[in-house]
Amino acid sequence: MKPTRRPKKKSVKIDAKGLRNPRLPSSSSCMEDFRKDFQEQNPDVKSMRDIGKACGEKWKTMTYEDKVKYYDIAMEKRAEFDKAMADYIKKRENGENEEIEDDSEFDE
Repeated sequence: MKPTRRPKKKSVKIDAKGLRNPRLPSSSSCMEDFRKDFQEQNPDVKSMRDIGKACGEKWKTMTYEDKVKYYDIAMEKRAEFDKAMADYIKKRENGENEEIEDDSEFDE
């Protein structure tokens, strides 16, 4: 009988001063939207490899105007990350021992 595996806990990086390091946001907003639509249209395809290839093909055929939506989302997420990182660095340099808010989307 094989021993059952326990699900791994996500490791959260905490530095020596007890602060959480902000995580870089996902850059695949297009993939998230496309994957939902693709899986509804093709319920038999389960492989992320095939879904990724189909998404890549769609991205290549999209016009610049269609891609702008996803560039804007990525820029907003990056700006939020940069702000969180600046706050983290400031707290770390000041020696504050408070964790960053738990409801931040970068802690996922």
